[in-house]
Amino acid sequence: MVINFAAGPAKLPEEVLKEAQTNLLNCNGTGISVMEMSHRSSNYAAIQETAINDLRELLSIPSNYKILLMQGGGTGQFAAVCFNLLGRTGVADYVVTGSWSAKAAKEAEQYGKVNLVVPKVAKYTAVPTQDTWKLDPNASYIYYCDNETVDGVEFDFVPDITNGVPIVCDMSSNFLSRPFDVTKFGLIFAGAQKNIGPAGVTVVIVRDDLIGHHMKQTPSILNFSQMDKNASLLNTPPTFCIYLMGLVFKWIKRNGGVVGMAKTAATKSKLIYDVIEESNGFYSCPVEKRVRSRMNVPFRIGSSAGVDALEKEFLAKAESQGMIQLKGHRSVGGIRASLYNAITVGETEQLAKLLREFAQSHKA
Repeated sequence: MVINFAAGPAKLPEEVLKEAQTNLLNCNGTGISVMEMSHRSSNYAAIQETAINDLRELLSIPSNYKILLMQGGGTGQFAAVCFNLLGRTGVADYVVTGSWSAKAAKEAEQYGKVNLVVPKVAKYTAVPTQDTWKLDPNASYIYYCDNETVDGVEFDFVPDITNGVPIVCDMSSNFLSRPFDVTKFGLIFAGAQKNIGPAGVTVVIVRDDLIGHHMKQTPSILNFSQMDKNASLLNTPPTFCIYLMGLVFKWIKRNGGVVGMAKTAATKSKLIYDVIEESNGFYSCPVEKRVRSRMNVPFRIGSSAGVDALEKEFLAKAESQGMIQLKGHRSVGGIRASLYNAITVGETEQLAKLLREFAQSHKA
């Protein structure tokens, strides 16, 4: 048995994969695979419409918010956000708390002025409280990343912005892992490949009054207005990815909805953080406890002198037990356990057991 702790593309629910396998050659009785199905057909239209309706139900998305299914991943949205929203004032606030929000801010610098709300830091281990932020009252929007996949930093609050500036949030790596109030945001986007499906499709939830203000040079494929008018069918969409994502939405609904996912996420992350805290320094997590991610748990093993050798040994031991893709991101090193929705409590318990046994075997 293999347990896939990858940060993305990540594990998908086994029953979803089995359902897709069963229907691979004959999707919904059509006699063909969804991968062969015309995106203009009524059969595919039903698949996409059902997925969008299920997502709207899961998050109680109001009718004045559009749900767009786009391509290009989160990186594509770094530019799309600018093309569609930055033109109002030419300046935007960016709260940089990790590697992905830093990349988003760098992308935005190509299209307008970026105001860095919090000071630059060498390592991302915290989220400064909002009373320390330096906001620009003239900003077109304020941008943040709710969960930093690389650094293991997750916001424990939604910014309270009272001057009408819309909040833009990258939720790629914790989307549908906990409830939130959609109406607090102007725009939310999430690449599917962490919690809700395979790589290739990006969910965009955008308030309708923010559509139609794009820059003249906005590429059609990144244009929210064009995508909305064409029901996300401006070009051929990633039909198989959307089909699988729709199956994942059904799976989440069967398993307690977003509230159920949040309860399980809290249980799983506590299992790993408890081992780290109880190890007397053998394991260490650099992230401030208040904002430690429930999705991506980064940690180091041992002292600085022997950390590399211990981590290589641990990774080999984990792989021998079927636990794969635990190596930390190349930019920060160490170990990273990604505990997305499809990872079960039982699988997380196996990792916690290995961590305890590994620490015990290396006690002086």
